Amino acid sequence: MNIFSKRVLFGAAIFVGFSLVLAQPLYEKLNRPPPARVHQLHANIAVSEQLRPEELPELMERGFTTIIDLRPDGEAIDQPPSAVMATVARANRMKFVYVPVPQGGIPDSAIAALDKALTEHPGQVLLYCRSGKRAARTWGLVEASRAGGMDGRAILTAIKVSGQSADDLSEDIAKRIAKRTSPVVPELK
Repeated sequence: MNIFSKRVLFGAAIFVGFSLVLAQPLYEKLNRPPPARVHQLHANIAVSEQLRPEELPELMERGFTTIIDLRPDGEAIDQPPSAVMATVARANRMKFVYVPVPQGGIPDSAIAALDKALTEHPGQVLLYCRSGKRAARTWGLVEASRAGGMDGRAILTAIKVSGQSADDLSEDIAKRIAKRTSPVVPELK
């Protein structure tokens, strides 16, 4: 092999190596899972459809500190189990809470469990279930039950803006708001 051939070969190797280095970020970007579709419900609470373990690092980068799974394990074959999601969430420095809510009516026990989880885990919280519907609706009932919570119209609007519907819950939301306890304010003397 003559010197000219060696230089051409060396130059080609440098070019290919340099091209690979430049192409790597593009390759990683193209192979990254699409961002999770997240819809804001209230100040620091958002809702999403079913999450996948590979989406959690991106959610951590977006500032979420707690993930709350409202979908009961085993609803679908392709659904990641809550134990897997919890492990991946912890590996990404996020808290994980499992509050299974069955399809259909939302039980009071699930409303109480979500209220407790939201109280114990301040920060950016993401609720999810299969489509986001149960998560948004359960949050609406929690918010309606909280002293000092949003009014009924604001709750229903927040759920609607998140892409879900809870018009059928308006009566239940109104009843919960009517039962709210007012904070005790001491009398000034």
